[in-house]
Amino acid sequence: MSEPAKNEPLFLTTKEVADLLRVKERKVYDLAAADEIPHRRITGKLLFPAQAIRSWINGTEDKLAADRPNVLSGSHDPLLDWAIRASGCGLATLCNGSRDGLAQFQTGTALAAGLHLPEENGWNVDTVSNAGLTNCVLINWATRKRGLLLSADAAASVTAISDLKGRRVALRQPGAGAALLFAKLLNEAGLTHNDLNTSKDYAHTESDAAAAVAAGDVDASLGIEAMAKQFNLSFLPLTNESYDILIDRKSYFSDPVQHLLDFARTSGLREKAESLGGYDLSAIGSVRWVSA
Repeated sequence: MSEPAKNEPLFLTTKEVADLLRVKERKVYDLAAADEIPHRRITGKLLFPAQAIRSWINGTEDKLAADRPNVLSGSHDPLLDWAIRASGCGLATLCNGSRDGLAQFQTGTALAAGLHLPEENGWNVDTVSNAGLTNCVLINWATRKRGLLLSADAAASVTAISDLKGRRVALRQPGAGAALLFAKLLNEAGLTHNDLNTSKDYAHTESDAAAAVAAGDVDASLGIEAMAKQFNLSFLPLTNESYDILIDRKSYFSDPVQHLLDFARTSGLREKAESLGGYDLSAIGSVRWVSA
């Protein structure tokens, strides 16, 4: 089957699945009723997880469950990045935002994904529970303080999102949790991206965002307090976010993941979190959601 289209939605409609299979919609309903095709019922509507449908068509579902590489995808977190290196757990990272991480997890190219996706009443749980996932668990890594990273000049006059109008701002890549949250905050402030003087290139990690402000390339960027401290930037706190890790259930018990989770219980990790600043580890390792 062809590769997924760029910006393909997480879910397909019955008609879209019928078109892919070249069958009538009635046949798709029958397959779903017999539980022979990946599907979800959300608010009474039948939807089909796009990546799961592609895996089902290609006959790779069982392979994905058995052969996930030792890769953690998703959103960049400085503390997690440090812990992976310091623990020597053997995991590699592929950090290109929460949405990309979820897609990598769904296609089986990662055994875990770091997520901080804003929702109406929280973070991450509704997104993963509605994504048609099976055999996985969502655990908490940390609660992080997120807000505006500000240059010395901007700090004197920026006290709210609305004060960014006309300012130079570094944006995160589409699909990143920070990008989704920033769009939400702009909307609440009555602004759009057109009201800002945005950077030409995206900041793909938390450190990229902070470095752009520290270098004077922009006046501000949405970031976490840990990066403000590391780059000696002013910080305007806006929210506390939950950074969670979605882990394949079989991979959860693998040596790399267990090694990392054992390291997460050490005093060394807590000392590092304290030195970085902006982290609350009181719920680290707690289960936030479990799939069917």
